[in-house]
Amino acid sequence: MNRLVADDVTLGYDQRVIAEKLSVEIPDNSFTVIVGPNACGKSTLLRALSRMLKPSAGRVLLDGNVIQSMPAKKVARTLGLLPQSSIAPDGITVGDLVARGRYPHQGLLRQWSAQDERIVGESMASTGVAELADRYVDELSGGQRQRVWIAMALAQQTPLLLLDEPTTFLDIQHQIDVLDLCADLHEEQGRTLVAVLHDLNHAARYATHLIALRDGEVVAEGAPSDIVTRELVRDTFGMECQIIDDPQTGTPLVVPAARRVRDKSAAVAGSASAGVKAAT
Repeated sequence: MNRLVADDVTLGYDQRVIAEKLSVEIPDNSFTVIVGPNACGKSTLLRALSRMLKPSAGRVLLDGNVIQSMPAKKVARTLGLLPQSSIAPDGITVGDLVARGRYPHQGLLRQWSAQDERIVGESMASTGVAELADRYVDELSGGQRQRVWIAMALAQQTPLLLLDEPTTFLDIQHQIDVLDLCADLHEEQGRTLVAVLHDLNHAARYATHLIALRDGEVVAEGAPSDIVTRELVRDTFGMECQIIDDPQTGTPLVVPAARRVRDKSAAVAGSASAGVKAAT
């Protein structure tokens, strides 16, 4: 069994059910990306996998243990999370916030060390926020703050890292920088990453394992080259498209149908339907 598994879980908020009897297994050492239309349950699933949301039925297993039964610090040493929206304490500097990523590794017999200092510095350098170390977090732009939160998650140095829409607030160059960083963590450090992304082309380019959700159910999962098809995009997102090879990577590239093409297709379909009715 893989290290992180959702087994037949029912998820929701209050009386609203988002997903029922949903089972997902995250392949070890993968860069897994969860995609799907708005309100399909992507972030809800990630919250359950990270112990932030308790299933009303079923269970989430981490290393074979029910995650809710595990001590919080033990979970935090194994699994890191970058939530969709994070709020920093007032008056905290970038360096101090990133250093909080080392909290799960502290204890009565282990206080702050030179190793902690080094890891915090490396995490800030790799996300491009080292020069912001003395700045207050609430003074930063949205994109800068997002990179600071990613740095804190990296400082936690967990073998599993979950990221809920990590490219939010970032311009296109910084989106690519963050996803390149995620790919490096997966390829060079062997970390298992799970990310929720809205951009299907980014997901297809970077993921080694893709999970497509719709209405709280897994529509398809597997390598992007195996599952990203016109039919999947139409059935999952309700969008007509063409799938071509990405000229840079060879991975699937989704090209949405242009408005004129959609209008022409709709007109042809309407004429065909009218012809059938007339014939009958």
